[in-house]
Amino acid sequence: MADFPARRPRRLRTRGAVRDLVREHALRPEDLIQPHFVYAGAGPDVPIASMPGQARLCEDRLVAEAARAWEAGVRAVALFPKVDDALKSLHCAEAWNDEGLVPRIVRRLKAEVPDLLVITDVALDPYSSLGQDGIVVDGRIDNDVTLDALVQQAACHARAGADMVAPSDMMDGRVGRIRAALDAQGSTDTLILAYSAKYASSFYGPFRDALDSAPRGGTDKRTYQMDPGNGDEALQEVALDLDEGADIVMVKPGMPYLDIVWRVKEAFGRPVAVYQVSGEYAMFEAAGRNGWIDRDACVLEALLGFKRAGADMILTYYATEVAERFLRR
Repeated sequence: MADFPARRPRRLRTRGAVRDLVREHALRPEDLIQPHFVYAGAGPDVPIASMPGQARLCEDRLVAEAARAWEAGVRAVALFPKVDDALKSLHCAEAWNDEGLVPRIVRRLKAEVPDLLVITDVALDPYSSLGQDGIVVDGRIDNDVTLDALVQQAACHARAGADMVAPSDMMDGRVGRIRAALDAQGSTDTLILAYSAKYASSFYGPFRDALDSAPRGGTDKRTYQMDPGNGDEALQEVALDLDEGADIVMVKPGMPYLDIVWRVKEAFGRPVAVYQVSGEYAMFEAAGRNGWIDRDACVLEALLGFKRAGADMILTYYATEVAERFLRR
């Protein structure tokens, strides 16, 4: 017997059916959230050059694509508005206009695809003439002035029927202020998905192209987004957001921060989201189109990696496509 291995783990890999039986993690359509870029009014899709296959959608097309996601088994969409430059300002007041683009499209989605979960981005950069996530006062982001604006924005979205508001700004104290405001107006069932560990990443470039929201002055985003070298700080940020009333916490970006996803899930055991961001998407598309990788296989492997790391849900631009092509039974 000494000539033979005492154990043969490879037996569990010899047949596809066996591999299916013993697989520890699997990807489901319900794990995925589809982000969409939307612009006001009617018109054609506006392709995003740095995100091949993605486009800004008019309101009618967004509703149609959201319905398609639902039919594919995807249970949530996240909305990101392309705001007309004429509506942008230093104080971002368009962000809480009850007749603005986001509340208008939320109302349509809840009327036409009522069971779909609608998630709205709570941040000021699409509405800021400086492309900042907060309000700039004397050359820096004023945290507490920004909180006043974020509270109004979140309350506006909740009044329109958003199922979940997602503060992505990284201001101190915003989750608690938003929770109190939502409860005060009777929106007690509106969830908060907090971008708790949002890093000052170089992977966001194509997203800023999509929304025309690149910083144009005022301050450095590294004064509010997290340093990529920090891990313990992420746990501190998550703990604060949970204490303030966050229902779900997010790590962003995704693949470069799988260790953070794992640490957050292990430390808190609460629902964790991860965002496979625009730069990750762009790399898969570029390498796939050049024949350097098997694009489909790599996308699926990356999404499964998020699940293995501890993510309960994944924001990915591939959500509807993956659900339709690979996950339907």
